[in-house]
Amino acid sequence: MTMISLAVRLRSRAHFSLKGNISSKPGAIIGTSVGRRNQERQRISILIAAFAVVFLVVGARLTQYGLAEPIAAASIGKSTDAFASRPDILDRHGELLATDLNMVSLYAEPRKIVDADEVVEKLATVIPDLDWRDTHRKLQSGSAFQWLRRQLSPRQQADILALGIPGIGFRPEKRRFYPGGPTAAHIVGHVNVDNQGLAGMERYIDQEGLADLRAAGMTSETPLEPIKLSIDLRVQNIVREAVARAMSAYQAEAAGAVVLDVETGEVLAMASVPDYDPNEPSRTLPDGKVDKAYENGWFNRMSNATFEMGSTFKSFTLAMGLDAGKINLNSVVDASRPIRMGGFTIKDFRGKYRPLTIPEVFQYSSNIGTAAVADMVGIAGHQAFLTRLGLLSKMETELPGVATPTQPRTWKKINSVTISFGHGVATTPLQTAVAAAALLNGGELISPTFLPRSRDEAKANAQQVIQATTSADMRYLYNRNGVMGSGRSAQVPGFHVGGKTGTADKVINGRYATDLNFNAFLAGFPMDKPRYIVLSIIDAPLTGEKGGRQAAYTAAPIVREIIGRAGSFLGVQPRFGPETAPQLLADF
Repeated sequence: MTMISLAVRLRSRAHFSLKGNISSKPGAIIGTSVGRRNQERQRISILIAAFAVVFLVVGARLTQYGLAEPIAAASIGKSTDAFASRPDILDRHGELLATDLNMVSLYAEPRKIVDADEVVEKLATVIPDLDWRDTHRKLQSGSAFQWLRRQLSPRQQADILALGIPGIGFRPEKRRFYPGGPTAAHIVGHVNVDNQGLAGMERYIDQEGLADLRAAGMTSETPLEPIKLSIDLRVQNIVREAVARAMSAYQAEAAGAVVLDVETGEVLAMASVPDYDPNEPSRTLPDGKVDKAYENGWFNRMSNATFEMGSTFKSFTLAMGLDAGKINLNSVVDASRPIRMGGFTIKDFRGKYRPLTIPEVFQYSSNIGTAAVADMVGIAGHQAFLTRLGLLSKMETELPGVATPTQPRTWKKINSVTISFGHGVATTPLQTAVAAAALLNGGELISPTFLPRSRDEAKANAQQVIQATTSADMRYLYNRNGVMGSGRSAQVPGFHVGGKTGTADKVINGRYATDLNFNAFLAGFPMDKPRYIVLSIIDAPLTGEKGGRQAAYTAAPIVREIIGRAGSFLGVQPRFGPETAPQLLADF
C-alpha cells in the first residue's frame, strides 16, 4: 500500500467518525458554546463589580481628604494654649517682674519625612543637646505631628531654615520671661512650656479667669492689662540678698523674711532660700535625670510651711493676758523656780530665778513667767485668743499653696503651757507676721495681700481682735526689748526697731533636736509709730554672730540688714536724738 492511499483512507475514516458523532448527538456543540459564553459573562460582571467597588472606595477617601481641613501645627493639641498671651506683672512702682516674649517652636510632620537619620544629623548641627534617639523615634512615628524642640532662639530658627529640611516647620509661641530671675521667684511663681501658671501669682492669675479666657480662645492676640503687685522690687531685692547671705554665712539649711505694712496688710517683700530661677524652673543633670536638689528651691518656707515659732509666741501670750485683764505692765509673776507638769520640767534659758515684772518676762524671755500668764487665762481662753488672731486656721491670701497650721487635737494644760512660749503649735511665718501686725497697729487683724490695697480698703475688712490699750502696751514691750533686751541685735540707728527673738528646738521626724535650732526675729519699726513688720527666720544655723546659734545672733542680724538698707525706700526717714515713747492709738 502506497503512502498516498493510506492517507486517503485515514482522512475518510475521520470524516466518517465526525459525521457519525454529529448525527448521533444533535445540539451538543451548541449547548457547550452557550455555557462557555455565560461563564465568561459572569466573570466579566464580577470583574466590573470589583473595579466599581475599588473606584468607589478610592473616590470616597479622596472626597474625605478633600473636604477635611489641612493638617497644620495649629490643629494639634490646644492651639489657644500655645498662642495664649499673659498679662505683664509689675511691682507697685511699675517695674517689670514678668512678661511674654515671642518665640518659635520646631515641629515635624513625620509622614513627610523621607530620611529620618539625615534629618536628625542636620538638626544636631544647630541644636547641640538634641536627643538623637527620641527625635529619631518621633520622626519615624508615622503620626501627623510631633514637637521636636520648644522655644528656639531666632538664630536657631534661621540656621534650621537654611538646612532646607522638608517635613519640618515652626510655630509661633509665647515664652514667659522674668527679668529679675530668682529675686521674687516665690511671689511671682512660674509657668510651664505652654505658658500656664503653675505657682505663685502666675497660678493665681490663671485661677482668677485667665485659664477660662484661654480655653475660649480670647487671649491669642488680645493685649491684657498689666497686673500690679504690692511688692517693692527694690525692697524685695534687699530682702532676698539678706536671707541668702545669712544662709551662707551661718551655714543654715534655709532662711527667709517678709516685710508687711501694718496698716494695709500689703506684703512689700518676701523671700525664702534656697530658691530657684523661674526662667528655668527645672534642671537636668548630665545623666539625664531631673535635679531634685534644684527643685527643692520651689518650696516657699514663708507661706507653704509651718514651724514652731518659739519665743516670738510670747508676744501673743502676754497680749492675751493684757487683753483679758489678767495682768498689766506692773504685774509681777513668780519665775523663781521651774514648773514641773506631766513629767516635763519648764525652765528658763539663763533664767533670773526671781519674781519678774511683765516687761521683764518679755525682756528675759521667761518661759516660766509666760506659762504663768497662760495659766491665768485658761485653756479655752488661750485657744480662743490664738484662733481670733488667725494663728490656728489656714491663712487667706492670693498666693496659692498656703499651709494649714497644726495644733493638738485636744488641748490640755501642758499644751497650753508649752504653746505659750511657742512649742506645740506650728504656723506659717507669714501669718505670724500678720498676727503681730495686729498687736502693733491698734488691734486690727488685716488679711495679707500681694496686690495693692489702700488704707480705707484695709479698714473696711479689718477685724478688731484686741483692745487699743493692749496694742499700746505691746508697742511699749517691743520698743523696750529693742533697746534693752535681745532686740538690740536688730537695732538700726535712727529707725527705732523693736522686736522679739524666738529660738526653738528644731523638730525632726516628730522629735526635738538638741543641737539644732529654728530661729526667728519678729520686729516692728519705727516703734514710736509702727508702719512695718519685718519677720526673719533661719533654719538650723551652725553658727552666727559672735559664734552664737540663737535667734539674737542669726535671725536678728537679718532684720537689721533689711531695715538698714530698705528703711528709706519704705518711706521711713531716720530720726536721731532722744528716744520718743511709742504713740498711743489716738495718735495714729
